[in-house]
Amino acid sequence: MKIDIEERTLHFKQPAGTSRGVYTTRRIWLVSVSDGSAVGRGECAPLPQLSCDDIPDYGDVLRRFCDEVEQTGEIPYEALRDYPSMLFGLETAMLSLRSNLSPLTSHSSPLTPHPLPLLFDTPFSRGEVGIPINGLVWMGSFEEMQQRIEQKLEQGFRCVKLKIGAIDFDAEIALLKQIRQRFGPRDVELRVDANGAFAYEEALYKLELLSQYALHSIEQPIRAGQWANMAELCRESPLPIALDEELIGVNDPETKRQMLNIIKPRYIILKPSLHGGMMGCREWIDCARDMDIGSWITSALESNIGLNAIAQFCADVYGTSTARRGEMMPQGLGTGQLFTDNIPMPLEIRGDKLYIVHSS
Repeated sequence: MKIDIEERTLHFKQPAGTSRGVYTTRRIWLVSVSDGSAVGRGECAPLPQLSCDDIPDYGDVLRRFCDEVEQTGEIPYEALRDYPSMLFGLETAMLSLRSNLSPLTSHSSPLTPHPLPLLFDTPFSRGEVGIPINGLVWMGSFEEMQQRIEQKLEQGFRCVKLKIGAIDFDAEIALLKQIRQRFGPRDVELRVDANGAFAYEEALYKLELLSQYALHSIEQPIRAGQWANMAELCRESPLPIALDEELIGVNDPETKRQMLNIIKPRYIILKPSLHGGMMGCREWIDCARDMDIGSWITSALESNIGLNAIAQFCADVYGTSTARRGEMMPQGLGTGQLFTDNIPMPLEIRGDKLYIVHSS
């Protein structure tokens, strides 16, 4: 077994604004695992200043883990718990290799288009159904966000997620009011993501104001690491709270259960690159189900290599039979169109669903 690593920089079509700053480029590492007759590819994509494995010597550490996999043929899951983006990339590559759908001769370069490997055998992976997704509206000026919301609604999205916390809060309230004047909660589901932007002292007041607009939920209203404060907000908030950044770095199964038991959120939002790879996300989902806590999965600004893996994983975890019946919650899988130089793959958004398009 041989593993090659290629470092790449992707470029955003438009700056992607969050409360933590603005992204214009995205640094990723592509791993290609070959057994001599077939190849599998995965993506390791830590987020700067956010991932628990955003480390200065990332490439060197990844190489050491790849060397171990080359020697043993197995992923060292326990050793990789604290390196979720590396674990996710290697999980994807090994699943891709074992699918036997990626002949080595057909795509010797990671830049060339290739058929999607069947990582999980589901109706979605076979191209029979789509996964419902939310339309993501990035932070910007009032006018920019207003225009982006209009675009998402025109494209047919019935669930829209807004990044908030960067512009004036009153302006963000005005945007939500404007949407609700045109579309009721039965017409458009609204989610907001604060990325920890609210101070704890003002958070409950802001949550009460936001709740006037029949929002589905708010992600991470205050910064992570304040378990007692977050628990109080979850008890007192009139608006359902979803945890996101709070889960980063919580990689031990027992600590996961302890944290959820203390905070008791309504939802958790899972990103395999941040929250333990596929293995760690399955642990989170099982734990949350035991406590009657809902969940959904999102991508974290990966290329199409990572997005494809996350989407197929999502279909396997939640079951695309629910998608066929229209019962699956909208997932956060609409980031594949963000880059000017994304890796070509047959992923397609139609209306508010993501599909895999297999060639006939």
